[in-house]
Amino acid sequence: MPYWILWLALVVATNSGAWMGTAVLVTNMRNFPLNRGTIAGLLKGYVALSAAVFTEVYTMVLKGSASSLLLFFTLGIPVVCCLLMYYVRPCTPAYEADPSETAHFLFTQGASVVLAVFLLTTTILKDVFTISNALSYTFIGIMMVLLMAPLAIPVKMTLFPSNKKLNPPAGSSSDNLIVTDPLLTKSTSEPNVTNINDGDDISEVDELLAVGEGAVKIKKKTRPRRGEDFTFREAVVKADFWLLWLVYFLGVGSGVTVLNNLAQIGVSLGFNDTTTLLSLFSFCNFLGRLGGGAVSEYFVRLKMIPRTFLTMVTQIIMVMTYLLYASALNGTLYVATALLGICYGVQFGVMIPTSSELFGLKNFGLIYNFMGLGNPIGALLFSGMLAGYVYDTEQAKQGGSTCMGPDCFRVTFFVLAGVCSLGVILSLILTIRIRPVYQMLYASGSFRLSQSSDH
Repeated sequence: MPYWILWLALVVATNSGAWMGTAVLVTNMRNFPLNRGTIAGLLKGYVALSAAVFTEVYTMVLKGSASSLLLFFTLGIPVVCCLLMYYVRPCTPAYEADPSETAHFLFTQGASVVLAVFLLTTTILKDVFTISNALSYTFIGIMMVLLMAPLAIPVKMTLFPSNKKLNPPAGSSSDNLIVTDPLLTKSTSEPNVTNINDGDDISEVDELLAVGEGAVKIKKKTRPRRGEDFTFREAVVKADFWLLWLVYFLGVGSGVTVLNNLAQIGVSLGFNDTTTLLSLFSFCNFLGRLGGGAVSEYFVRLKMIPRTFLTMVTQIIMVMTYLLYASALNGTLYVATALLGICYGVQFGVMIPTSSELFGLKNFGLIYNFMGLGNPIGALLFSGMLAGYVYDTEQAKQGGSTCMGPDCFRVTFFVLAGVCSLGVILSLILTIRIRPVYQMLYASGSFRLSQSSDH
């Protein structure tokens, strides 16, 4: 296949993945605004598990055939999307905490953890033992049952419907509300002056004449405060926006560098079979994404601690992990990989709900995807330019086709440790800045859902 065709195929594939991910994530964040961390952790957690799921299918069912895997993707993804696209739609969100909803989330989280443990176990078993065809198909069957376990929730809700109705709070927007206030109200301080709100049904010419004569005052639109709905233009001029972007960029950008080069790192340190290493990172990445959303949700509700505090803690651990990689001590590779996988996953589980809480859900899709640029930019700078250059330089010194030894990535790890140290400082600054916002949003122990914004 010519290089340009492969390049074009990857562009189309990754672009379509971004569209699907955005549709599912944005819709569910709006449908469950009181459980943003949980939603982000679950959805991003299943994304992390998807590679392991497809690897099981690839090795056990398709017998390692790359062409069959591509055909499976080509036919399977459009069919699944067409069958399930109806369910990706806005629903009436809950206006107060619902115990049954919490139980459903706990069930889904438990099912995903069991699935992750099962995938890691079967991956290790395949590397240690020879698995028969019958046992392979049994593993695939169990995997599908665990993967579809959350479907038990809508089945249960259908068979045993709840009689509880969702009553929106007083003052919430509704198409059936009738506005009885007069469009023009006289000011108490100036009898002859009238306040005109945006959208009043009057002639533009009459309004301009009235303004020129000083007979009316036009109510200016105030800028949103943190925690309210921002447009993208309003968000990008905020310091908190760029602090969050930089924190995410430094954390996930350094983490993806190790992920992209994990196989070469293992080989350079004498680990020829890197499948278990990659599976361990994927499993811990899933735990980090799931835990990052759930744990931050717990502390936000309990102590009103901003989610970025968890980012700061994990980036401190990432600094120590990079130094552990650089030391190349015997027996530390798997420990470092597990720690890094968890911390890397937390960056996703924290950034998503934090950006929605600071800048609202109305334009969340655009804001979230702009934040997500930190991942590819980090991969370009730290993985492509830094790690690639250091590896090639050391390989040229050794004169072989493959670089061997800890020096292949040692400089890279030192730089990544410095990068994450900067991320720790910025995370601390951001946490201090947005603490009052979280004290306002979660003062009642649950997210204060805006009653006036129309998402």
